[in-house]
Amino acid sequence: MVDVILGLQWGDEGKGKIVDYFAPRYDVVARFQGGPNAGHTLYVNGEKMVLHQIPSGIFHQNTINIIGNGVVLDPVTLKKECDKVAAMGIEVKKNLFISERTNIIVPTHRALDKASEMQKGDSKIGSTLKGIGPAYMDKTGRNAIRVGDLLDKGFISQYIKLRLKHQKLLDNFNFNEDITAWEEEFFEALEFLRTLNVVNGEYFINNKISEGKKVLAEGAQGSMLDIDFGTFPFVTSSNTISAGVCTGLGVSPKQINEVLGVTKAYCTRVGSGPFPTELDDATGEELRKIGSEFGATTGRPRRCGWIDLVALRYACMINGVTQVVMTKADVLDAFEDLKVCTAYKIDGKETEEVPFQMSRLKIEPIHKNFKGWNIDTTKISEAAKLPAQMSSYIDFINGYIGAPVKFVSNGPGREQIVSL
Repeated sequence: MVDVILGLQWGDEGKGKIVDYFAPRYDVVARFQGGPNAGHTLYVNGEKMVLHQIPSGIFHQNTINIIGNGVVLDPVTLKKECDKVAAMGIEVKKNLFISERTNIIVPTHRALDKASEMQKGDSKIGSTLKGIGPAYMDKTGRNAIRVGDLLDKGFISQYIKLRLKHQKLLDNFNFNEDITAWEEEFFEALEFLRTLNVVNGEYFINNKISEGKKVLAEGAQGSMLDIDFGTFPFVTSSNTISAGVCTGLGVSPKQINEVLGVTKAYCTRVGSGPFPTELDDATGEELRKIGSEFGATTGRPRRCGWIDLVALRYACMINGVTQVVMTKADVLDAFEDLKVCTAYKIDGKETEEVPFQMSRLKIEPIHKNFKGWNIDTTKISEAAKLPAQMSSYIDFINGYIGAPVKFVSNGPGREQIVSL
């Protein structure tokens, strides 16, 4: 069976730590979508490590890690990441496997991403400029180069054909930057990629399931960035929800078991797009400061606000969430008063549903007030010792979103998770 861990907000929910926490219980950890625009932060022996492409189970020596076909892979990012992980004493090539159907990000994808974003001006999406969108466009346009193609003698001609296609598009954008250095780095990274374990991913993972192995599917970004169900057009280019596990790994829906959704105790968003509960004031700045809310991939300051239960219930619904993990609860330790959004007011009418096009509407969040707990919770390890105000806060959320909060993360360390 396959369990799933994914984000329920706009990404940055702390999924990396949560996957790392659960990984010892599984034989396989598999990334099923996204690319190097995802940054999963882990603390290993007190040392901070941000993973962009490698599954977060890599630091557990007995865990197999697979990059699935739903991912778009940047060989340069992967090589740099493998070098960092290897420097920490991990045998990367032993436990890292890559599906041959995984699509590759080429240098001109990055150029197209940058050129397209520059042309949008004030309407820009807030892309990380890693080439994700153009890579997925080539996938759906049936032009992509996949990892398995690297082993084919016709690879170079395939690459040249794709580059020429991209160059015509770049000419239309009047994009004249020299990407020669990008290409040199790219081809060097391809040689490294060829030395890794490239497998027929769908057979590989289904054989593991048939052998009774436990598989954990790791998502990137968050549900509100899903290409279909997120805050379009301010979304990512892949399906970030649990349904994406099946197409991103090649497993059938009947294999999906538990779906663990990860949410912060408050809410953040990087880049452009609607954010109904955003706090553009001193409280929002305090959340950002205490929570160190800066993008793991871009370093950009994250927009901060109170938890949005309308969006959270929506995310639980479309994912079929069975358990919720609440992260960064300790960030709220310093606040005397807390709020949660329980409804939206749109054109004078209240609703508890996420509207079709948030970006076209003026949404006023309707809040419920809570008293804060105002004590340091970072050293608490038992549910019974959590402050009553925190328990009340969590109980209300449980009742509203229709899925139980089963774990609370109260610090960045591996051990800082309380089971409820």
